[in-house]
Amino acid sequence: MASRSDLAQAAAWLAEANGLLITAGAGIGIDSGLPDFRGPGGFWAAYPALGRARIAFESIANPEAFRSEPRLAWGFYGHRLELYRRTIPHAGFTLLQAMGKQMAHGSWVFTSNVDGQFQKAGFSEQHICEIHGSIHHLQCSAGCTERIWSAADFQPNIDSEHGRLLGELPSCPHCGQLARPNILLFDDWGWVERRTTLQYQRLKQWMATVDRLVCLEIGAGRQIPTVRRFSENAGGRLIRINPAEPEIDASNQQLALPLDALDGISRLYKACRRR
Repeated sequence: MASRSDLAQAAAWLAEANGLLITAGAGIGIDSGLPDFRGPGGFWAAYPALGRARIAFESIANPEAFRSEPRLAWGFYGHRLELYRRTIPHAGFTLLQAMGKQMAHGSWVFTSNVDGQFQKAGFSEQHICEIHGSIHHLQCSAGCTERIWSAADFQPNIDSEHGRLLGELPSCPHCGQLARPNILLFDDWGWVERRTTLQYQRLKQWMATVDRLVCLEIGAGRQIPTVRRFSENAGGRLIRINPAEPEIDASNQQLALPLDALDGISRLYKACRRR
């Protein structure tokens, strides 16, 4: 549980800041009802067909799965695409927007999540860096082009019992080969990172204009440490909201709030309002 003094300190840092960097891992989506894939137990509970086949997350989230079992791979990603389309972002996203609007330089998002929940919650597409890509965009699995296109026209029909895509597989409009999500997968040398690179360049340009930066990190674990490393090296003060892995370097302008995402954001927002 976060102490009142820690929340007050975090609120003071936010009051002094002129730019808010929101960094987020999978933990921010749990309060919206999104599944937690940490460990095979959590992954297989969410996808029992893959559990029965003893297929690990790293095996299905892999370019080889699209080559060897395209209907199974798209069964998994098609289900996730539909899940993210249905999901309503929790109230914490609105509170984060409100905090950012108090800053002279506003806010930016850096996330490893591919679900598009920040855009759905109303954050500007121009102020989001999806460092592992987005499930809402597609690319050619054969690498015929560097082009990326929207997945909006793809309406997957999934056999939930067997975890497979029914009907037509998505195809590349340029060569007709199988399309895949524009996501950085495990052992992936074919990811088209052009969209993410442009997002990252815009983020770094914004960060260069902020001289009193606060990074608010939410739900980012150590198993895939991309977000935590970026937060720790962003150059400003760091507030880490994480109930399971809150560890920080207290001597280096870092502060931990061991809370779930929505609870932590809500408490911090109230602490800011009390100032």
